[in-house]
Amino acid sequence: MTTPQGGYPPQDAYAPNPAEPYNQAQYDATSPPGTAAGVVPAPGAGAGRKKRAYAGQAYDFGAGANAALGGQQQGGGAYEGGFTQQAHEAGYPQGGYQQSAAAPAQSPGIGQPPIAGVGGYQPPVPVYPGQQPGMNSMTQQFGQMDMSQKPASAAPSSTARPLALNQLYPIDLLNTPFNVAELDYPPPPAILPQNTSVTPSPDANCPPKYVRSTLNAVPTTHSLLKKSRLPLALVIQPYSSLHDAEDPVPIVPDQVISRCRRCRSYINPFVTFLDHGHRWRCNMCNLTNDVPQAFDWDAANQKGLDRWQRPDLNHAVVEFVAPQEYMVRPPQPLVYLFLVDVSYASVTSGLLATTARCIRESLDRIPNADRRTRLGFIAVDSSLHYFSIPRDDTENVETSMLVVSDLDEPFLPTPGDLLVTMTECRENIEAFLDKLQEMFQNTQNGGSCMGSALRAGHKLIGPVGGKMTVITASLPNLGHGKLEMREDKKALGTSKESALLQTGNSFYKAFAVECSKQQISIDMFLFSSQYQDVASLSNLPRYTGGQTYFYPGWNAAREEDAMKFATEFSDYLSSEIGLEAVLRVRATTGLRMSTFYGNFFNRSSDLCAFPAFPRDQAYVVEVAIDESITKPVVCMQTAVLHTTCNGERRIRVMTLALPTTQILADVYASADQAAIATYFSHKAVERTLGSGLEAARDALQAKLIEMLSTYRKELAGGNMGGGGLQFPANLRGLPVLFLGLMKNLGLRKSSQIPTDMRSAALCLLSTLPLPLLIQYVYPKMYSLHDMPDDAGVFDEQSGGIALPPPCNLSSERLAPYGLYLIDDGQTQFLWVGRDAVPQLVQDVFGIPDKTQLRVGKQTLPVLENDFNERVRAIIAKSRDHRSKGVGSIVVPHMYVVKEDGEPGLRLWAQTMLVEDRADQGVSLQQWMGMLREKVMQ
Repeated sequence: MTTPQGGYPPQDAYAPNPAEPYNQAQYDATSPPGTAAGVVPAPGAGAGRKKRAYAGQAYDFGAGANAALGGQQQGGGAYEGGFTQQAHEAGYPQGGYQQSAAAPAQSPGIGQPPIAGVGGYQPPVPVYPGQQPGMNSMTQQFGQMDMSQKPASAAPSSTARPLALNQLYPIDLLNTPFNVAELDYPPPPAILPQNTSVTPSPDANCPPKYVRSTLNAVPTTHSLLKKSRLPLALVIQPYSSLHDAEDPVPIVPDQVISRCRRCRSYINPFVTFLDHGHRWRCNMCNLTNDVPQAFDWDAANQKGLDRWQRPDLNHAVVEFVAPQEYMVRPPQPLVYLFLVDVSYASVTSGLLATTARCIRESLDRIPNADRRTRLGFIAVDSSLHYFSIPRDDTENVETSMLVVSDLDEPFLPTPGDLLVTMTECRENIEAFLDKLQEMFQNTQNGGSCMGSALRAGHKLIGPVGGKMTVITASLPNLGHGKLEMREDKKALGTSKESALLQTGNSFYKAFAVECSKQQISIDMFLFSSQYQDVASLSNLPRYTGGQTYFYPGWNAAREEDAMKFATEFSDYLSSEIGLEAVLRVRATTGLRMSTFYGNFFNRSSDLCAFPAFPRDQAYVVEVAIDESITKPVVCMQTAVLHTTCNGERRIRVMTLALPTTQILADVYASADQAAIATYFSHKAVERTLGSGLEAARDALQAKLIEMLSTYRKELAGGNMGGGGLQFPANLRGLPVLFLGLMKNLGLRKSSQIPTDMRSAALCLLSTLPLPLLIQYVYPKMYSLHDMPDDAGVFDEQSGGIALPPPCNLSSERLAPYGLYLIDDGQTQFLWVGRDAVPQLVQDVFGIPDKTQLRVGKQTLPVLENDFNERVRAIIAKSRDHRSKGVGSIVVPHMYVVKEDGEPGLRLWAQTMLVEDRADQGVSLQQWMGMLREKVMQ
């Protein structure tokens, strides 16, 4: 290959590393199933495009970050029964009908001959069950015993042997390199006996994007669960997008809702019909109920219905249109009350102008299908400024401002016109927003009485309920909820730091609980360039089902800052939230929901109240086993009763069925590492706010050691085999995720992290949907200079942009001539190596010389070349939440970082490299060594 123009280094400039042989089959396998990145062409595919060798061996697959990934041996084993092609692509495995219980472990490449080291969780080559004679691992013996020691109650399969659950594949954590693609694998499937559901629907069991269990085989007794040291909990995300149209769920429109008389569970695909279909037995409490007369009748068309076509018997996730008895009062309209900071800090940073313009331009996006949506505005500095907005059809078109200076007992100056119907006052609302900036442009007022403003807002919308949206750039320093400047640099990194993460004024928690009772939800948008006490202010969203959005050092003069907030705020306003919502989880007799985590108020032992139900959060519910379970299958049903944005009362019901087991090996083989990490993330935040950071980190470490020790003692027969550390392949990523959690901004041991940044990170750790949380804990890194030919190009098969294979987060993966994208879902870094060739810099940034490259927050220029297009496509795809099956308004900032550039920026980017040693944290190797020592003690 001749050297093209542009100063590429010669091909032999970097000798390939012989320790990392390239294996095409393994290379294909490193991309997670369910993403477009799984489609990797063989070398030579797509050769029509001109190749630019940005790195010496860009297409010599012997070395380079992407190639190194391919050289790893895959840890893990294929799930019993394998996947069907569609299920693999959809990202969830098959249980029940798609799967013969007696199916042998499939070869990994779907429908292909077996290749070493490809596919789902593959066993390390030597220990494939039954592959080699003379296997003496204790774990394997337990695995073989599984077959004969299932509880007698398990339904026999077609070959009359007990149902085989997921196989246990032990691997050695120390000698099997961690493959990051495994974090994107679907969880071990819930393998149910045949005919568990009443219809053969592929949608009869709940997909993992809505509800994931930490264990996909449930222990039958409390003592077995306790012995396993694994948690039993559900990660619940009732919505997977901001808008219904993007994620349609089957709707039962006829208002015929059949529920169990005793436990109030909703009819679902796992009930049993008796007495010629006139009665049904509840799968939760076994009570027999009558089938409603209208269940098989189409009232609209006055004709009979085929019962087996009903959505509630075919789909685990359905939404019922609720009849009158599900309403305490008529459905409330959507209400937005904006509490906008108009102090000096807000006006000079451009926050007031940007907010006013953004609300004005988003008026058409605010849900208003029933034409009842109402808006109100209160401006806040050292006084409260109310705005009385007249209707469009009145002669008086001037909006009048009413100022209230009494902060102790703020009153409403006029009864009407402060909360107006958007449809009736549209033109006057627009005129008011156009003038808002002018009204305060010359202010010198530095005060903020936001606490008093919140109380005034509570009075204003209390009778109706709704959302209070707080946009502020100041610390509340007057009136109710007054806060002090508590930040103390000397306390950071010491035991005193934990006190700074507690609330600074009891007003915030007490007031939030008061709001929850009145159906008022609060969202905080915080912009201060100084200390803002996120720890105190985040209590308001925490107990009202809201969210805290933090923009440190924001300034509208920076286009990137203005665009990020405008895009996010507009998406926030357009999101279809639920109102007056309650969530409850019911389960098979013997199981009880014991603890709830997330942003809501726990109104009674098992009822979570949400004045507004957001679309971009997840919740964790811990499950206790109170009495022995005799059934082969247990069910857990989550129901969310809410009013939609357009005034309809609905119930979203999600039913998850899981097999039960009496065998510890089954419990471990069916554990879901991502769900377990999510559960412990919520636990760690709770521990931090209660006992401090040190206690939270210690608890995480102790928990992991407990799980490893239990596995070693109970399932590996105490045998460490050659100095290794044994664990099941499906939990291979758990030690890395725990290390990532302890190194996360929210929990990391450091004296450099401002309290506000830490508090904002703790908010994310306790609310992010599972795919975003895992990425926040263990960010994605892609090598761009040597990416495969199809990366960054639209892939017709998947209908999206193909991403390069993800790399391990280690500085060993950063080649000095390389270009990398590091993305934790909140921030993106484009890392430019110190020896990046001029042609690469020219193609991506449009400048001839790396020394001219501006570092820091920016957007990539749009250039007329193939490589720039592909890099921009990958950055956009990496930000695409919908492709991950979650709703989110967040648009990450992108920072360009030069390896030999600004040190502070470089160090920040390097904190994302979880596997490295940094600040006061250990490297992955040190971590694994320490775990082994503790487990051996």
